[in-house]
Amino acid sequence: MSLADRAQANGVVGAGGGGFPTHVKLRAKAETIILNAAECEPLLHKDKELLGAFPHQISDGLEQARQCVGASSAVIGIKHKYTALIKKLTPLLPAGMRIKPLSDSYPAGDEFILVYDVTGRIIAPGNIPLSVGCVVINVETALNIALDAPVIRKYLTVAGAVKSPVTIGVAVGTSFAECIELAGGADTPDPVVLVGGAMMGRFCDDLTQPVTKTTGGLIVLPPDHPLVIRYTKPLAAIRRIGASACDQCTFCTYFCPRWLLGHPIEPHKAMRSLGFNETGQSNVIGTLFCCECNLCTMMACPEDLDPKTICSTNKSSLMKQKTTWATEADPDRAALHLDDRRVPVPRLIRKMGLSGFVNTGPLLETDYRSGRVVLPLKQHAGAPAEARVAVGQRVRTGDEVARPPGEALGAVIHASIDGKIASIDGAITIEADLGG
Repeated sequence: MSLADRAQANGVVGAGGGGFPTHVKLRAKAETIILNAAECEPLLHKDKELLGAFPHQISDGLEQARQCVGASSAVIGIKHKYTALIKKLTPLLPAGMRIKPLSDSYPAGDEFILVYDVTGRIIAPGNIPLSVGCVVINVETALNIALDAPVIRKYLTVAGAVKSPVTIGVAVGTSFAECIELAGGADTPDPVVLVGGAMMGRFCDDLTQPVTKTTGGLIVLPPDHPLVIRYTKPLAAIRRIGASACDQCTFCTYFCPRWLLGHPIEPHKAMRSLGFNETGQSNVIGTLFCCECNLCTMMACPEDLDPKTICSTNKSSLMKQKTTWATEADPDRAALHLDDRRVPVPRLIRKMGLSGFVNTGPLLETDYRSGRVVLPLKQHAGAPAEARVAVGQRVRTGDEVARPPGEALGAVIHASIDGKIASIDGAITIEADLGG
């Protein structure tokens, strides 16, 4: 069985948040494969910790992927400040593999920025890294390739308002509440979380929700934190305030990483459009090419407006209309402006009100086993998986419990604990088989 077939059978997906099925990337042909270890989300340390703990396995997974896609080179993109880790990794790398030190800036982990920093190539608007001969995979994805087993375990950093910020490995489907307890518990009453990170995550106040294959971190916060207030502001209020208060300073555009790469996206024009009918304005404001990094909202805007939400909602509307726009990037803009406008992560942490939290996340060795897991049928890019088990059926760890319908894009899901199928309703719930 080929590496791509094994990755498909094992349910390997992009573990950095996107959840794109890895077997599709492994069936491509590329000149360069890049390991994305930039990890620029504030307070998250999962990728760095995994590289330190499993250097041989991760480099082996990357090398297997390199050979599979026929790439002549493999590059590990990691922040230059991790000098000790770079020194540890360098002698372990096989021929044709190297490390590219990256700036400690946001969003260094964006695929388009990463490809530019590693190769100097600009991915055209609406395209993917493969269009410039590159394939990009996440650190944990490379680890899962090397392990060559069903993906039943997920690593994530639990940070913010917790007693002991840590990176942990838990069974897929473990609740957020259990993860927080492994970090010593919350040190604030009525905690809420930003799932996936403070910049590109989602707000959640239901701590019974499960860890999925794409959960890279939980930022625990008090309910009155400014980030929580921002994430929970109604869209109607965002639109109303934006239409009345935006003075068209253009800072949101000048710091937009995709605009800096020459893409025709101008968030300040998206804000301007709030006073008009937005229908059919993709050729003007370019929101189809928004990467939703949130830098325009969280850092650039001096008036605390929310250009990102305006761009992303307009983008969603245009995609539903199946609007397309074929265009090229301005090749000179990155050379002129990108390096001067990179946003240092420490500055971003201060701006977001996160500087009061401990910015570490050491890997915690634990044999914690959840008594109940919830496995959403949609925890990857593509179509939801379909259950292949029945309520009351007993399963063992690693058993296939769901798979995509027919030939649809998706990922296989496996039981992450031994137990009995308790329910199937948009997710498969397994209760631990305590009786043996």
